[in-house]
Amino acid sequence: MAKEALLIVDMSNDFVADHGTLTVRKPAQDIVPYIKDLATSFLAEGNVVVVSMDAHKQNDPHFELWPPHNIVGTEGQQLYGDLHDWFQDNKNHENVFYTPKTNYNAFFKTDLAETLRSLGVEKVHTVGVTTDICDFLTVAGADAEGFKTAIHKRGIATFTDLGETMVNHMKRCFHTQIIE
Repeated sequence: MAKEALLIVDMSNDFVADHGTLTVRKPAQDIVPYIKDLATSFLAEGNVVVVSMDAHKQNDPHFELWPPHNIVGTEGQQLYGDLHDWFQDNKNHENVFYTPKTNYNAFFKTDLAETLRSLGVEKVHTVGVTTDICDFLTVAGADAEGFKTAIHKRGIATFTDLGETMVNHMKRCFHTQIIE
């Protein structure tokens, strides 16, 4: 039986908390309850939940473009608030996975596609931050790997004015299902 996967992208303290180094702040904080409920529903239905998180080293070349963020082992890289608690309660569940990433796309140079295929996943749902960077490129990565894609508008946020444009772009380019 085909499964679906929920990818929770970059919902770390550095991207969500008020004091985060590259934070979306309130728009990201506001989507946490929706993501938590959605993750709980996915597990209850026998589907898969993946937390995909930036995982940078101290002197990562990535920081030539962006302020230092999501440095491995720091409080900034931990999941934010209730999502942290949800993950701690569910991290040993057979259908919950953690995938660190060093690129915007959660599929780039990770074993995520292989893991999802081995579990019978055919469709990837994406939530998290940011809509126009990591969410967009992760949806592109899922599409390139042959997965059907969906984006949950109530579960995404960004710090730019490009969110809606990128959602429409995902729909046109990758035939992504838009879930209101």
